Amino acid sequence: MGLQVGRLHWAPVQSPLVFMASKSPRTRVLTGITTSGTPHLGNYVGAIRPAVAASLDANTESFYFLADYHALIKVQDPARVQRSTLEIAAAWLACGLDPAKVWFYRQSDVPETTELTWLLTCVAGKGLLNRAHAYKAAVDRNRVEQVDDDAGVTAGLFMYPVLMAADILLFNAHKVPVGRDQVQHIEMARDFGQRFNHLYGEHFTLPEAAIEEHVATLPGLDGRKMSKSYDNTIPLFAPREQLKKLIFAIKTDSRAPGEPKDTQESALFQLYQAFASADEVDAMRKAFADGIAWGDAKQQLFERIDRDVAPLREKYEALMAEPAKIEALLRDGARRLRETYAAPLMTTLRDSVGLRDLSQQSGAAQARESRRAAPAFKQYREADGKFYFKLVDGDRVLLQSEGFDSARDAGQLVARAKQDAGRSLTVDAAAGTVRFGEGVLGRVPADGSVDDLRAALAGFAEEA
Repeated sequence: MGLQVGRLHWAPVQSPLVFMASKSPRTRVLTGITTSGTPHLGNYVGAIRPAVAASLDANTESFYFLADYHALIKVQDPARVQRSTLEIAAAWLACGLDPAKVWFYRQSDVPETTELTWLLTCVAGKGLLNRAHAYKAAVDRNRVEQVDDDAGVTAGLFMYPVLMAADILLFNAHKVPVGRDQVQHIEMARDFGQRFNHLYGEHFTLPEAAIEEHVATLPGLDGRKMSKSYDNTIPLFAPREQLKKLIFAIKTDSRAPGEPKDTQESALFQLYQAFASADEVDAMRKAFADGIAWGDAKQQLFERIDRDVAPLREKYEALMAEPAKIEALLRDGARRLRETYAAPLMTTLRDSVGLRDLSQQSGAAQARESRRAAPAFKQYREADGKFYFKLVDGDRVLLQSEGFDSARDAGQLVARAKQDAGRSLTVDAAAGTVRFGEGVLGRVPADGSVDDLRAALAGFAEEA
């Protein structure tokens, strides 16, 4: 999602996307990439290669999607979106993605994603969306150009963090491997999910960002982050001669052969490091110190990259020649995924928000009462920007926390309270506070019962 979708990076085919989730024993990992351009080396190193490797882990259930709805935010060329979708699908398959072992689908083939987007839109705070990086950057550019703040800003750009949250929450992601520039989007997904849970019951797992520093970015031809936005990319499956030409066009400084060269600021060295083994990197680092000529360094970089890419390029070209097979594969993946996960969840969510069969109203209400959930902690964020939690038993509030500056602080206290299960619970009648150990847990409402609170907390010991 410039949308940097991608390892959940979300970026126009420039960044990747990956989430993790669960209701099964295995960790679910979901990865996608925006269909707005041709896959390049940055996509391969930052998203495709690590995600395909992760899909081989028997402890993970992997989800991979083509984020074509996200592409529409920036791309109004239908042929480009279609071509990019084909290229990206072929790239994933050529790089080793096995559709028999993972979920592989196109975002627009899962309509539950957009339905969930609307439900989340109805709980998403506009103030939070105002602070989204992409929207703020657009506003800042407009101010520099002295035009209206929202000139050229579509509702799609403003709302895409909600669509991204739907991508994640539809499969109840646990962890979302992202670049550091994508952390805000995961925090926003948590916020929307938390608010929905607060209003309608515990439906969503709140995802956490898992930052992978070593694959966050890859420099392009000009040294900046490799991105279609900068027109500085190296296509992943460029023909051999074109690949060589592009690598030799990488920007370097004016240091002559024999002069020691800096590795830290060298885009060429960073690219080499992304493909080479540790021993090869050490050898190249020594060559830089010894003053290797830029032309020789570029030749070594070309040979190293081509060694990895050449066999994949052959598979890619064969896949590109059979688009009908890729189309059938994507549609089948989406159909099975909807039946297994998306449709059942949306049925539950519709009921939760009140979109129900009117003829079944009484029976449904009685059934819900008969299977009333056990006491549970609910975490949420209020308009004051602070994070809160409460312990509820049905409609009764047994415990209400004070406000916290971060969701993590509130979450850690909830975790400790569950672990303690009321064993060290004390009530300070004068202060009106409830403690366990040294930590202030919160306050019992005026109409609450300390005995009921103790019983509810003790129930967490039975769950452990």
